[in-house]
Amino acid sequence: MDGHSSCGKSTMAKALAKAIGYTYIDTGAMYRAVTLYAMNHGFIRNDGSIDEESLLKELPKIKISFGHEDGKQYTILNGENVERQIRGMEVSSHVSPISAIGFVREAMVKLQREMGSKGAVIMDGRDIGTTVFPNAELKIFVTASDEIRARRRYDELVMKGDNPVYEDVLKNVRERDYIDSHRAVSPLRKADDALVLDNSNMTFQEQDKWLMDHYLKAASE
Repeated sequence: MDGHSSCGKSTMAKALAKAIGYTYIDTGAMYRAVTLYAMNHGFIRNDGSIDEESLLKELPKIKISFGHEDGKQYTILNGENVERQIRGMEVSSHVSPISAIGFVREAMVKLQREMGSKGAVIMDGRDIGTTVFPNAELKIFVTASDEIRARRRYDELVMKGDNPVYEDVLKNVRERDYIDSHRAVSPLRKADDALVLDNSNMTFQEQDKWLMDHYLKAASE
C-alpha cells in the first residue's frame, strides 16, 4: 500500500491486517526512526543539511523493530519505544530528506524484504509496490487532497496534546509530497498495476469496505 503522507494508509492497513490475520509493517515508521536517530546524534545541521558521512558510519548501529501492547503496534529504536517521538512535527519536517538518501533506502528496503519474506504481510509506504515488492499480489495507491490530509494530520497532533499551526502542517504535507515524488532513489509513484483509492470524501467504513472487497477479489484469483 503506497501513497502520499497523511492519507490514512496506516489506519487502513492496520484495520485490514487485523481483520484477516496478516502482519502489518509500517515502513514510514522505520524511516522516521532513522530520522530521530539522526536528530538525536546531531547529523541534521541547523540549516537542515544532513551529515551523510556520519549517518552512514552509524547506520549499522540503528536497530529497528516493532512491538505490540494492548492491541497496538509501536516502533522500537535500539530497544526504546519511540512511537510518540517519531510522530511529532520535528521528525516530520526532516523525514523526507532522510528518506531520499540512497544508502538509507537500501538498508530499509533490505530490512523490509526480510520482514515480508514469509508472506501474509500488509506493508505500507512510498515504494512498496514499485521497489520493495514489485510482484505483490495486491497493490493499492492511496491519495487525498493536500488540504484534507493536512487537516487530518493537524487533528491527529491536537489529539496527542500538541499545539500545531494548520498552515505549518499544510506546508509540511506539500513539501513532503514534492520531495517524496522528486527524489532520485525510489520516488513516490503509482505502480502501473496498482489500484487507486482517493479517500478524500470517504468514511472509515467506506474505505475499509473498499479495501476488503479488493483483498477478497485478489485472494480468490
